[in-house]
Formats: sequence, structure tokens, C-alpha cells
Amino acid sequence: MVNVFIIGSRGYMVNYGGFETFVTNLIDNYNDSNTRFFVTRITNKKEQVKHICDNIVDIPIYIKQNGSIKMLLYSIKAYKNVINYIKSNNLKNCYIYMLGLKLGNYMFLKKRTTHKYKIKTLVNPDGLEYKRSKWAYPIKLFFLYSEKSMLNNTDVIICDSKSIKEYIDLKYPKLKNITRYISYGSKKVDIKGADENHILKKYNLMKNNYFLTVGRCVSENNYEMIISSYLKSNNNKKLVIVSNFDGGKYSNKLKKMIDKNSNIYLIEGIYNEVELSIIRKNAYSYIHGHSVGGTNPSLLESMRYTNLNILYDVSFNKEVGLKSCIYFKNEEELTRIFNNQKKLDLLKVKLNNKSKKIIEQKYTWEKVVESYKQIFK
Repeated sequence: MVNVFIIGSRGYMVNYGGFETFVTNLIDNYNDSNTRFFVTRITNKKEQVKHICDNIVDIPIYIKQNGSIKMLLYSIKAYKNVINYIKSNNLKNCYIYMLGLKLGNYMFLKKRTTHKYKIKTLVNPDGLEYKRSKWAYPIKLFFLYSEKSMLNNTDVIICDSKSIKEYIDLKYPKLKNITRYISYGSKKVDIKGADENHILKKYNLMKNNYFLTVGRCVSENNYEMIISSYLKSNNNKKLVIVSNFDGGKYSNKLKKMIDKNSNIYLIEGIYNEVELSIIRKNAYSYIHGHSVGGTNPSLLESMRYTNLNILYDVSFNKEVGLKSCIYFKNEEELTRIFNNQKKLDLLKVKLNNKSKKIIEQKYTWEKVVESYKQIFK
């Protein structure tokens, strides 16, 4: 039996962001009775380890603190608890897969223990965490230090973006032999039989009459730029942003920018896969403003369903979208895109189905799972 412990997401079947989407889809598509997954889950109350089914085990990690330190403490405590779980249950053939760079030098401190018990460790660095604007300067320094320490003290580095792999290969050339590229996948949702008109009406939307963007409400997703560009344009299609508007400083700032503009809709996160897929399918265009990170699941999912995709011009997005999408570098360029409706109409016809072909050829969960099976042997 192969035992895979995944740390760093908020848990299996948890609605939040990219790591959670990855964990759930990887496990759901793995289909190998000889592999058992143990997923840590952050919780604000004390709970017991729970077997979800024969091959999936939920390991709750109680963290009472809040704020930016919460996920750092969670990762360290989860790593410690997982090692103790492996030791106390005398498990063999174990892998610990750490998502993100939140352990500082803790992997180094535990390296002797993991080697003693023949535990193989993997790290997914995600994106360039130290560049995220939400972090204060001291935390950015921590992530730079953590990046160096964790990558130099793991057995395998998994990059979900070729651009991230290139970054690591250049910065840490000695680690090139242990660095692998494995993308995320895109889930094909069965929307046959769904009442599309009813779902669109539920969210006050009309087919082909809105620009759509989906993602977490953080500044590096450039919602300010998207909203400002739209407000400066003469485009009369609606702008719809689906996100987690948590009442924090950034989401309140966005609400003030919009004021009472009836053409801009802020919709709280939609976690019903059928509804969100139909909203993507019927959008005039999808706008992806993510500027930091690797391959983003929301981009893959939109490319599967939306015929016209407008992406922020960074390497992470261009390696996925290739020539099937159009790109903007700043607010002025996006405003010009909004203003040129005739050109957009032509591109929508010209690029029709090109992004879908990329997804079907390169970003399926079947391909992702096969790549991981080569590692989890």
C-alpha cells in the first residue's frame, strides 16, 4: 500500500481555492486501490481522524489563531502530526506532499526523522509567494527564506507551471534533477439536462451579455485594474466578478469603486459546479487578471467553457493560453480591448474552440494522475 499525505490545502472536498481544487480532483480521479490518501484539514475545533472511505483519510488540525499566521502554524503543526501519525501507526511506503512554502526550516529540522522512517517528501512551491502584495515585508522575507530551505531539503519538487520550473532551474541549478513539471487538470462537468435559462435568471444574467472573472478576492488578481478599465470604457455589456467578498479592506475597496454602477455585478463565490460551468459557458468573454502563481484552475476551467478569454500578460498565463487567448499588460490596454467591440466579436469567432482543444490535449486530470503515479510508486 502506498500512503500519500497531503499538507497545505484546507482539506479534501473543501471549497476555497486552487490547492483545494487540486487535492479533491487528484484524489477523485486517482482510481488506484493500492494508494491511500491522507489529507490534513484546518479546523477551529478539536476533532478526531476520520476515514472518509477505504482510501481517503481526513486528518483535522486544530488551530485557534487567526490572521496571516494561521496557515503558517497550520502547515508546521500538520507536518509534525503527520510524521507522528506515520510513526505511531507503523506505516511503510509513505510520501508527504507539502503544498506551498510555509514551513520555513521545519523540513530541515525533521529531515533526519523522515529519512529514518524512509518517508519521501515532495514540495509544490505554487507561485512566487514572496511577490504577493497581501504579505507584509517581513513575511515576504520569510517566504524567500522558506523557499530556499524547503526546496533544498526535499526529495522531489513538483511545479504546476513550466514558468515556475524554469525559475527554480535557474535559481537552484543543483536541484534540476529532482524538479518535475506536472500541470493541474480541468474537470469536465456534466451540464447536460441543466436548465441554463433558469440558472442565468437566478443570477440576473443574459447569455452572451457579460464579461466574467472568477477567483479569490486578493489584489494580485487585479480586480481593481479590471474594474477601472471597464469603467473607463464605453462597453455596455455587464462585468461580473465571482469571488469571496469577505468584507475585508480589499473587497470593500472594490465595492467603493463600483459604487452604484448597475452594470457591474459582484457575486459571492459559486461552488455549485454545474451553475458555475453554465455561467462560464454563457459569458461573452472571461477575463483572467491573476498575476502571481502557477497554472490556475479557474483559468483552465474557463478555457474549457468560454470561447473568448482575455488574460493578464504574464508567463504563467501565456504558457496555458498560447495563441487561443488575447492578452493585456495594463489598464490602458484592457480599456482599449473593452472599447473595440467589433474586434472582440471577430476574435470570438476566430478563436472559437481553440482554448477547448488546448485543455483536452494538455490539461486533463487523467494526464495529471498518470504523472503522479510515476512518483507515488
